[in-house]
Amino acid sequence: MIEQSFSPTKDGKFSRSDNGMVVTAFPDATKAGVEMLNMGGNVVDAACAAALALGVCEPQGSGIGGQSVALVHINGRTIAIDGSSKAPSLAHPSNFLNALERKLDYKAITIPSTLAVMGYLNENYGKLSWETIVQPAINISSRGFRITELQSFLLKRELDNFLKVSSQSGAKYFLKNSKLPFEPGDVFKQPDLSNTLTEIAKQGYLSFYTGEIAALIDADMRQNDGLLRLDDLALIPEVIERQPIEGSYRGYSIKSLPPPGSGETLLLILAMMESLSPEMLQNDSPEKYWWMAEILHKAILNYRKNPRNPNTFHQISGDKDFIKKQALQFISEIRLKENPLVNGAGAKQGLGETTHLSAIDKEGNAVGITQSLNLVYGAKVATKGLGFLYNNYIEAFQFGNPGHYYNLRPGGIPWPCATPTIVFKNDLPWLVLGSPGSQRIFSSMAQFLTLVIDRNMAIDRAIKHPRIHAEQNGELSMEMERFEPAVISFLERKGYKIKERESYSFYMGALHVALKCQDSDGFQGVADIRRDGVAMGN
Repeated sequence: MIEQSFSPTKDGKFSRSDNGMVVTAFPDATKAGVEMLNMGGNVVDAACAAALALGVCEPQGSGIGGQSVALVHINGRTIAIDGSSKAPSLAHPSNFLNALERKLDYKAITIPSTLAVMGYLNENYGKLSWETIVQPAINISSRGFRITELQSFLLKRELDNFLKVSSQSGAKYFLKNSKLPFEPGDVFKQPDLSNTLTEIAKQGYLSFYTGEIAALIDADMRQNDGLLRLDDLALIPEVIERQPIEGSYRGYSIKSLPPPGSGETLLLILAMMESLSPEMLQNDSPEKYWWMAEILHKAILNYRKNPRNPNTFHQISGDKDFIKKQALQFISEIRLKENPLVNGAGAKQGLGETTHLSAIDKEGNAVGITQSLNLVYGAKVATKGLGFLYNNYIEAFQFGNPGHYYNLRPGGIPWPCATPTIVFKNDLPWLVLGSPGSQRIFSSMAQFLTLVIDRNMAIDRAIKHPRIHAEQNGELSMEMERFEPAVISFLERKGYKIKERESYSFYMGALHVALKCQDSDGFQGVADIRRDGVAMGN
């Protein structure tokens, strides 16, 4: 029923194909991935080309100045790719006078890892040449693309931040005449970025870290009080293969990103939901949404309270039933309303943004890549002549807590929420999915999966369903107009303070899902209607 009732749309948001599927946050990037499949490339080639293209045509979310992680299933093996960026050697907490310096301007930048990740995937698991997978990104930056309504809205929202940067280096590239937001329909060309990508295509991804590009980055950082140096780049961010974290839901096997990713939190949410009867989750009753809110709140507070060291996590989770035992404890606490976790009031909310893409090919190989600049348009700075924005992942570190694994230290890694995930059916990849949105990532993914699995809902219907998100501080974000008044009043009586979000809210994440049909031939893909993406196959 899940696969049979799927309906493709003319706008490409929901698509069906015969041989493979690519789903990204922007049409040009999706086309780049499909182009690789048509050229005989595998799913890794498609995903890498799409990821690099996204850095050009979705610059608010990612780019070669950012960070990427991935989950790859290829030749029967599933691998988690940890491509965490790292803090520069000069990034000591004493170098930051205020919170603004942690998220805006040159000090906020960590060592970009995206090119290291794409290069690693291409060298170890791709079929096509490096130059081939970079070429679509070069083409898009050269010919340009049309600014969407969402991009124009975000440029207007972030205008003051662009102009606060003393050098206004990001404004010179990403604002019209360096001063005004681009309007929907404007053609945005990036000739300097095209030249940078051409150099990287010809010389290899390492040229970003050790060549002329690296020298330009170093000079720019020194001139503008940045902390990133040539020595930091020359170390090249280490790409680590990790064992995926594994769980199950209603008989489906699920693999996701281990720490420093947040697959554990997604699996914890699903394990708590699994303790409820399927009947409870098969409707939109007020009680169902109360349980969902309580579960999400428990999981997110647990995530903040228990940061995981990725190098020792396996020692904590060695017991196969570790997450299920934790879930039963939390469900019991919810039922009894006893022993609640520390109240999250006033806690820092997850503000990060990112992008996610999903791809699957006819051999049954699958890739999910989540990549980011952290906040929208990152640090709002760009090196003259290079044309890309830098991340502001310093903002994602902890400050003032030296014992915290993600406390800022030279060479430390930021604390992300990336959760690329693969759901297996009959031991074969069935769904590849992920989302942007910091802590909204695992809440939106969990809600989607229960709609598909517990309610047998086709993925095109599930992606449109209204969402909630339990904030750390006890607020409950809801796409308000899409819920029955009885649901809202019930939650308010239960003590929740409702934070109203618009219908199909940008805030509530953006799932990109690729499906390999198991009950028939072919593929299905959905791009969240909350953003600009499309799904396309070959």
